[in-house]
Amino acid sequence: MNYKDIYEQWLNDGRLCPEGKKELEAIKDNEEEIEYRFGAELAFGTAGLRGIIGYGTNMMNIYTVKRATQGLSEFIKTLGEEAKKRGVVISYDTRRKSDEFAMAAADVLAANGIKAYVFPDVHPVPMLSFAVRCLKTIAGIMITASHNPKQYNGYKVYGEDGAQMNPEDTAKVLGFIEKQTDYLGAPAADEVQRAKLIKAVPSAVDRKYYRALKKLTLSKEAVKKCGKNLKLVYTPVHGSGYIPVTTILKKIGINATVVEEQTRKDPDFSTVEVPNPEFKETLSMGIALAEKIGATVVFGTDPDSDRLGVAVKNKSGEFEALSGNQVGILLLDYILTRLKEDGKLPANAAVVKSFVTTGMARAICNKFGVTLFEVPVGFKFIGDKIKQWEKDGKYTFVFGFEESCGYLRGTHARDKDAVVASMLCAEMVCYYDYKGKTVSERLEEIYKEYGYVLDKNVSIQYHGLNAMKEMNAVVDGLKTKPVTKFDIYRVAYIRDYSKDIKTEVATGETSPIGSPTTNCVYYELENGSFICVRPSGTEPKLKIYYSVKANTKADAEEALAKMQEAVEKLLKSVAAQ
Repeated sequence: MNYKDIYEQWLNDGRLCPEGKKELEAIKDNEEEIEYRFGAELAFGTAGLRGIIGYGTNMMNIYTVKRATQGLSEFIKTLGEEAKKRGVVISYDTRRKSDEFAMAAADVLAANGIKAYVFPDVHPVPMLSFAVRCLKTIAGIMITASHNPKQYNGYKVYGEDGAQMNPEDTAKVLGFIEKQTDYLGAPAADEVQRAKLIKAVPSAVDRKYYRALKKLTLSKEAVKKCGKNLKLVYTPVHGSGYIPVTTILKKIGINATVVEEQTRKDPDFSTVEVPNPEFKETLSMGIALAEKIGATVVFGTDPDSDRLGVAVKNKSGEFEALSGNQVGILLLDYILTRLKEDGKLPANAAVVKSFVTTGMARAICNKFGVTLFEVPVGFKFIGDKIKQWEKDGKYTFVFGFEESCGYLRGTHARDKDAVVASMLCAEMVCYYDYKGKTVSERLEEIYKEYGYVLDKNVSIQYHGLNAMKEMNAVVDGLKTKPVTKFDIYRVAYIRDYSKDIKTEVATGETSPIGSPTTNCVYYELENGSFICVRPSGTEPKLKIYYSVKANTKADAEEALAKMQEAVEKLLKSVAAQ
C-alpha cells in the first residue's frame, strides 16, 4: 500500500482513538503532511524511537509505542519464563504524553504476561538505568526525547545491565517489531493482568540511588566549610532533574539557589526556546538569578536529566556557556586531582570518552598516568567498557564523558547521569572556592598547562523522509575522496569507522582501529587536531566535529576558520559527485 492507502486505513479504523481520528481528519487536504506521517515508519535505531508527537506510522503516538513494546515483549518471551518474571522497569520525563506512553507500554507488557514496574512520577534516565540494575529486571524503557524541542518524544530501550540495549539484541527486537504490521492491533491487558503484573517502582530504589551517589563525593572538607554558603544557581529547565538534583545536593550539604520558575513540570518548556542546557539562552534565567545573588556558576539539566549544561562568570565579569568538552575537561581534572591528593587513584584507573570528544583529555590522563579509551558515539559503548572491566578486572573505571554534555562517575548507572554530574559540579565549585579561586580561573590554568584546544561541532539540518539516507550518502562520499590536508593542516591518518580501518596518508598503510563499526569518517591532523563527520543517530543532522590545538585561543579560532572553509569545499565536491 502507498501512504495514501495507509492514511485512509488508519482514518477509517474503528480502533483509532477520537483524538487520532480528529487529528487525521484535519490533514485530509494536506498531501505533504499525509506523506510525511505515512510515507515511512518511525525508525527504531540504536537509541530506540524518536519523533514528532502525532498520529501516523512515522510519528510518536500511543500506537507506535505499543507496537514497539509488543516487539520487545516477543523478544523477552524468547528468553523464557524467568525473564518474564524479572520484568521491565519503565520511567518517563516531563514531555507531552510521556506518562501516557509509559502506561501504554506497561499495559502491553502485562498483556504478554511480563511484569512491568512503573515509576509513580517523572524520573530521569540515570535513575531508570539504576533501577534496572537494582530490581534486576530483564530490560528497561525510558520515555523521553532528551533535549529535543517540545514537539518530540521518544522511546529508549535498556538491557539488563542498565545500558542502552546492545546492537545485537536491538536487531532482534527490531525484527519482532517489523512483524507487527497491524499498528492498531497491540494486545491490551485485562484487569486481572494489570493488577497482578503492573507494579510501582519501590521508593527504596530512590533511596539506594542517593546512597550510591553519596559514596562518590570527593571533597567533604571543602563542602563542610563552604557548602552551606555557596552561591550557585541550578535550573532543571522544567524537567525531571529537579527532585533528584536538589535532593542529592541537600544530602551532601551544598546549598544551591534554584530557578523557581523552571521547576514546574511544563511539557511546553515555555520559558526557553529549546530545553537544551548546552545553550546559553536556555540558562538565561539562571544567569539573571546568578547576577542578582552574586553567583559565579550556573548549571542546568535537560528534560530527562542525562545532560548537564554549565555557564561560568569569566575574568571579564560576563557569563559564558561552557561546551560539553570544557565541562568534561574540568570534571576530569577535578576527579583525578582529588583522587590523587587523597591517595585513592587506582593504579589501573581508566577514563573513557567518545572519539569525537576533545583531544585534551589524553594530555590530562597522561599527566596522571591514567589510561584513556576512545569509543564510538553513544554512552552504551562507555557502559560496555565498564561491564568488560567488571568481568576481567584489568581496569578501574573512574570517569566517562561525551562532548554532548554527558558524564558519568561511578558504576551505579550505565548511561549519562546529570544528577551525579550536578553533584560533582557543585562539589567542584566548593573545592575551588575553598582554594580561593573560581571554576573559570581553573579552566584558564588548565589551558596554560596543556595548551589551548578549541572544540566545536557544527550541525547541518536535513529534512524529509530521505534525510537519514542523504546524510549517510554524504559520509559514504567522503570515503572515496582522497584528502591530504585541510588548508595548511596536513592529515596524518584517516579513520573509516564503518570498516574499522585506519589509513596512514603518507604511506597508504592500513591498520585496524579496534572499534565497533559506525558510519563515520575521522581525520587525524599532524598537529594533534582532528576533524570528524558523522550522521546523528537521533535526529536528521549531519554533525561535523573540530578539535583544534594551538598556542592561544586567537590562534585556535583562526585555524578553525580555515578548517571549516576547507571542509565546506570538501562537502560541496562530494555533493557534486
